[in-house]
Amino acid sequence: MSANSTPIHGNYHGYYAKRPTVKDPRLSLLPPELFRGTSVLDVGCNEGWVTCEIAQSWGARKVLGVDIDDTLTRLAWKRKRTVWSTQEPTTAIDEKPLPGYFPASFEHTFGPLPVPSAQTEDKHLFPHNISFRTADWTNTTIPQDAAGYDVVVAFSLTKWIHLNGGDDALLRFFRRVYDVLTPGGSLVLEPQAWETYAKAKRMDNRLRENAKTLKLRPDGFESLLQEVGFGPAQHMGTTGEGGFRRPIDIYKKPA
Repeated sequence: MSANSTPIHGNYHGYYAKRPTVKDPRLSLLPPELFRGTSVLDVGCNEGWVTCEIAQSWGARKVLGVDIDDTLTRLAWKRKRTVWSTQEPTTAIDEKPLPGYFPASFEHTFGPLPVPSAQTEDKHLFPHNISFRTADWTNTTIPQDAAGYDVVVAFSLTKWIHLNGGDDALLRFFRRVYDVLTPGGSLVLEPQAWETYAKAKRMDNRLRENAKTLKLRPDGFESLLQEVGFGPAQHMGTTGEGGFRRPIDIYKKPA
């Protein structure tokens, strides 16, 4: 998909220029232990800002970001190098590095630092614990799915799955998440309000036509997810400003 294509999948280029932050406020609503030592899938990762933060600062053992847009996936790999280049140097394996230690201008002026080869003792640490791939994950199985994930993150995503594929696609996405989660695993969901569908569907005639057939609504996602097999939602709060102000919920797969 080219950079000039209409972002009908929510695959906005420069998305994080609209909500720039070193620490994503959505992650700050989550329990600190949620990602610690886990395998994480970030669906619709865009340029990888959230994915990199989870891998670098939240103690995840392994993090995979997937996006339907190959241009964004390549930018996510670049983001990984940028984050690595500005990270505080560390001298001990168990030392937690400070992100954003060096000014971004260093990387712009001198280029990114090379990522060193992973050693056995640090393969679970950033930058070795993160990767990206291009995939329409709702409709395509990828090799990493076979091992399962402890946490699946779905930020700013459900509206685009819903408008592109209808109720069936949304239900398929939730069932896929349930299937790939390990027992006791968590879905971290940022549902977009029904009111925001009106602007999105004007992007493309197909989205407009699909919207006419939708029967599911975001305020019914909790009951839908419980039908899939998840436990009740844990409502973690709301964050963001303007059109980005949305709730963050956690759904647990029974252990």
